Amino acid sequence: MKLEFLSFDFEKFASEMQNLKSKKGFDYLVTIVGEDFGGEEGLGCVYILENTNTHERCAVKQLAQTQNDTPYIPTVSDIWKVADLLEREVYDFFGIVFLGHKDMRRLFLRTDFKGHPFRKDWEFNDKYTLEDDVEPDYGLEYYLDKEGKLQCKQNKLFEADDYVINIGPQHPATHGVLRLQTVLDGETVKRIYPHFGYIHRGIEKMWEGMTYPQTLALTDRLNYLGAMQHRHALVGVIEEAMEVELTDRIKYIRTIMDELQRLDSHLLYTSCVAQDLGALTAFLYGMRDREHVLNCMEETTGGRLIQNYYRIGGLQDDIDPNFVQNVKALVKYLRPMIKEYMDVFGDNVITHNRLEKCGPMSLEDCISYAVTGPAGRASGWKSDVRKNHPYDMYDKVEWEQCTLTGCDSMDRYLVHINEMYQSLNIIEQLIDNIPEGDFYVKQKPIIKVPEGQWYYSVEGVAGEFGVYLDSRGDKSPYRMKMRPMGLSLVGAFDPMLRGQKIADLIATCAAIDVVIPDIDR
Repeated sequence: MKLEFLSFDFEKFASEMQNLKSKKGFDYLVTIVGEDFGGEEGLGCVYILENTNTHERCAVKQLAQTQNDTPYIPTVSDIWKVADLLEREVYDFFGIVFLGHKDMRRLFLRTDFKGHPFRKDWEFNDKYTLEDDVEPDYGLEYYLDKEGKLQCKQNKLFEADDYVINIGPQHPATHGVLRLQTVLDGETVKRIYPHFGYIHRGIEKMWEGMTYPQTLALTDRLNYLGAMQHRHALVGVIEEAMEVELTDRIKYIRTIMDELQRLDSHLLYTSCVAQDLGALTAFLYGMRDREHVLNCMEETTGGRLIQNYYRIGGLQDDIDPNFVQNVKALVKYLRPMIKEYMDVFGDNVITHNRLEKCGPMSLEDCISYAVTGPAGRASGWKSDVRKNHPYDMYDKVEWEQCTLTGCDSMDRYLVHINEMYQSLNIIEQLIDNIPEGDFYVKQKPIIKVPEGQWYYSVEGVAGEFGVYLDSRGDKSPYRMKMRPMGLSLVGAFDPMLRGQKIADLIATCAAIDVVIPDIDR
């Protein structure tokens, strides 16, 4: 969507944002985009909001005020809980502090990192240190005193008798280099502080120095199990900004490929849930069948893990001559196999005992923490972007949005199972009806996007994945920001797991389905 910004007086910003939620129903904070707007505007943020009943979206632009070279904006973390981590990300990369936020610490970069690298005037240097990063045991809270001067105070993260362990970053159950600083009372979880950035590559910063076609390669290195959807969002926002009209053939093939990628991810998910709980047989069954999905994709895209098939204006190449036949065979093969996963693992009494009432989160909390995807739909939130903001062929085929109301890890697993059936239904309706036409709409050798701001999102394998684009009419983006699927999911671990056992942490981490490169970017 092309963004038309709302703007409020700085003194009324917090109350107006509260009104957007309480009076106008914008209860879902999709993302916060920090940006150096340049010129007289300077630093500020863009907030994208959604009303979960009407699915109407709006955008708010708020410029920061500055005092003693420190830019600041009032926090909205008391309105939408997901803003806790989103505001820390903005602080990390832009140096904007949020008044009233209880824990202003860096989120991705080392504590001793100099400067804020996403500002336009930041200069790169290749200095590095082998010293340990000394982490503070407190968070900073900024506020304005009675005289209007910017002040800060320390908020302790731990009590004197807290027992703290690190789960990760080198731990098989964190599914990548994620560190969960966990405060325990015996075996009961009291608090979780997530730490990110171990494989942060600064992709959004790198994009600013690339042409638009060059940006595409980096999306495949995010959640590598959802590479099709990631690239789909990126080409989608560029195509929408350029008003590119795609052929029906392109839309059909993209929809089929997205659903094959979803099957790829969900098969690995169901396998790894089993493995994390110690069920090796179910893991092997899922990995066996995932190979058949990858075979169908590889014959057209040439890739198995890294998929780089979409391009601005269409597809890299047409589908393989055997693609239709092989995909139809895959659909026929997979249906009974999914039932087999339930017979072997999903309906096992041990599975139910381990996953039921594990990592609970209500519908209201899922919306406040922006727990999208299957994890949110397990609490009854109809958050599927394919239904709420249809793209390509998703509003032209019959399929059901999978929701349950158990609000726990068992239902998160079952939603993934049900979604695999729905992916097969979507593919089955499209595969015999792919129309003739061009697989690529030719673009100019040098692509320039008109001036403006856009946001485009797709339903990724673990939730909403979106791309914000600010173009100044050049061949490179002025600012591009991703809405990762996993950041808000991990941000919800703390409320999900308070009062649960360590073993429940492992099971919940498996059931949530996060892949760390998507978070770190």
